[in-house]
Amino acid sequence: MIDVGDKPESLRTAVAQALLSFDNKIMSIIKDGNSPKGNIFEIAKVSGTLGAKKTSDLIPYCHPIPIDDVKVAVTIEPSHVRILVKVKSIWKTGVEMEALTGATIAALSVYDILKPLDISLSIDNIKLLEKHGGIGDFKENYDKKLEAAVITISDSRKKDQDESGKLIINTLTSNGFDIIDYKIIPDEIKLIEQELIYYSDKLKVNIIITTGGTGVGPRDVTPEATKKIIEKEVLGITENLRDYGQSRTPLSMLSRGVSGIRGNTLIVNMPGSTTAVSQSISALFPGVMHIFRMIAGHGHHK
Repeated sequence: MIDVGDKPESLRTAVAQALLSFDNKIMSIIKDGNSPKGNIFEIAKVSGTLGAKKTSDLIPYCHPIPIDDVKVAVTIEPSHVRILVKVKSIWKTGVEMEALTGATIAALSVYDILKPLDISLSIDNIKLLEKHGGIGDFKENYDKKLEAAVITISDSRKKDQDESGKLIINTLTSNGFDIIDYKIIPDEIKLIEQELIYYSDKLKVNIIITTGGTGVGPRDVTPEATKKIIEKEVLGITENLRDYGQSRTPLSMLSRGVSGIRGNTLIVNMPGSTTAVSQSISALFPGVMHIFRMIAGHGHHK
């Protein structure tokens, strides 16, 4: 199985179809629900729902997921029964396999009911019609590359030891940012303030991500420095990072990181450990990309 532990949860939906072809001579029997084994509409709804819910038991590499809703629609059309299955979930992976399995099991169940009436039955055209949700739906495209600065705040760390800083740089680059600068500075509140102001006011980068100095130690002053210079605090970002981390380690609640805006620059504090940064970065992208349109005054997409 693919490890999806670091993926964020999001609303996922999928619609799949299966067609069951039949001889038109049995059309009236199908419509009236008078087939020897029962009503095809009811069996399709029950079996389609069960098939979607049992997908991980039937398909070896599918994850067992929390399914929020399954809708099965059955229509009788000339020469075939059309079965549509829509599945909804708020989780880390898509639900296309659940929709496809639901449609397939529903079609097989209807086949079982109708086979005494028509030996020419066939199941055709099982396919995915729609798929929505996941991080791909939230990707933003910009006409030009956004610019970023990365600051590691540590009294002792050197660049060749700074795995957290490298991870942030790699993630920013993969999300389309140009790295304007990267440096390591000590845990000095005035120096941190100066650097944040410099990148925001002078270089006007789109985002500054700091790593380190967010804990409760005597030298941890990054949040204090950030709060002094930001104009708007963005609590939702900070809450999301901590909530995401807390579901993976109980230590996340000890981080005091701050997120906010100064001018047209977003500033995000991240913890110092590589593991914590990895989790925070996973929670930050791609959703945070929309904020740069908001800062520029373009509003939400319609």
